[in-house]
Amino acid sequence: MAKLLIVEDDESVRTLAARALERDGHNVTVATDGAQGLDLIRQARGGYDLVVSDIRMPEMDGIEMATAAAREFPAMRIMLMTGYADQRERAEELNGIILDVVQKPFTLAEIRARVGKALSCFA
Repeated sequence: MAKLLIVEDDESVRTLAARALERDGHNVTVATDGAQGLDLIRQARGGYDLVVSDIRMPEMDGIEMATAAAREFPAMRIMLMTGYADQRERAEELNGIILDVVQKPFTLAEIRARVGKALSCFA
């Protein structure tokens, strides 16, 4: 299926999302913050089918990572996650860069459906 990158500093959310998406047959790589995520994106030369990232993280947040990744890899598809309303508003500045913003907490079924929808837009 798809090659995905999950960027999330909360280990329980990262593990939950990765396992759910692996069960759908996706090849999932994980990163613990935006800086590590951007490094992995660069190493893969933008070769992920979808990056799913938290917005609020230490060192480099998801918006900074998304902006840098999109600048280097304009075709990069990015979905953000957040549990904070003010962070969701910040993500609106990235129209054209991000596909969707998933509200946390989410269910396994919801993250699987949202990722599936994002991927099907480009199938």
